[in-house]
Amino acid sequence: MRARRSAAPRDWERVSRDVAAAYFPHELTVLGAQIESRLTLQTLDLGPVLIGHVGWGADVQIDCAYPGAYEVNMPLTGHLVSRGRHGSVTSVAGQATIFRADTPSLISHWDATCTVLGVKFDSDWLDHEAERVLGTGLGRAAAVLPEQLDLHNGAAHGWRQLGGSFAAHLREPTLFVEQPAVQQQLAGAMAAGFLLASYPDLGRGPVARPRAITRVVDAIREDPARAWTVGEMAALAGTSVRRMQEGFRSWMGCSPTEHLVDVRLQRARRDLEEDGQLLIGEVAARWGFSSASRFAAAHQRRYGYAPSQGRR
Repeated sequence: MRARRSAAPRDWERVSRDVAAAYFPHELTVLGAQIESRLTLQTLDLGPVLIGHVGWGADVQIDCAYPGAYEVNMPLTGHLVSRGRHGSVTSVAGQATIFRADTPSLISHWDATCTVLGVKFDSDWLDHEAERVLGTGLGRAAAVLPEQLDLHNGAAHGWRQLGGSFAAHLREPTLFVEQPAVQQQLAGAMAAGFLLASYPDLGRGPVARPRAITRVVDAIREDPARAWTVGEMAALAGTSVRRMQEGFRSWMGCSPTEHLVDVRLQRARRDLEEDGQLLIGEVAARWGFSSASRFAAAHQRRYGYAPSQGRR
């Protein structure tokens, strides 16, 4: 790390260390006459995925090689200018800049008003997820990752909304620390959404055959409380996430995740009907729901009444 000499050394060095500890080691240069830092740094750790808000409060330049991880920066305000493989890339709200793992990169101007929603993916883990989600031999996902995503429409917009829902928990950074199963599911959802948005033409092909869908359906019904990810389901089906999803829509009339939730709700509803002493939170945890409130909301949508009303 190197802070620009005109900056207050201790202040900017501390700020740079804080960001490096959360994301990546880097070389920071403060641009212009700004000498006081106004750092925004909030993160939510999902294991192989880290989600956070980052803003420097000053015009800065950042050199970084992104060791061991991919980084996606989505400006919420202001703009971000970086040097891409084919020239300058500028991202504003509604766009995302993608930085490849283990690749020297330069953010030439992170403006003082710019706060980003940043998503960091462990590179080995994401490369493995790419194999499972897309069902194709990509090698390293970075080989064909775009430099920028338009987040206004389609799968990319849905992924941005998903990231935003997780960002609502940034003030509780330890929220899922003691829930590895929940972390795994949420990380898998973020990876699948990102990969399907980044590779819209991959993973397409013939709809998964009923036998493959049956394997997934049987496995879910045998162990619905497991921390299932769509990548694991696709691997079990022997196809890509996209093909599996198309197969479920065709043969089951729902998505794999919707089927999983439905099975969990059936088991939870049976428990509540058979044992009126069980707490709602106990039933939710038993069947893989991340919280009692999420279980209650899903139960209300599915059955039209609260879980407490379904007791024996």
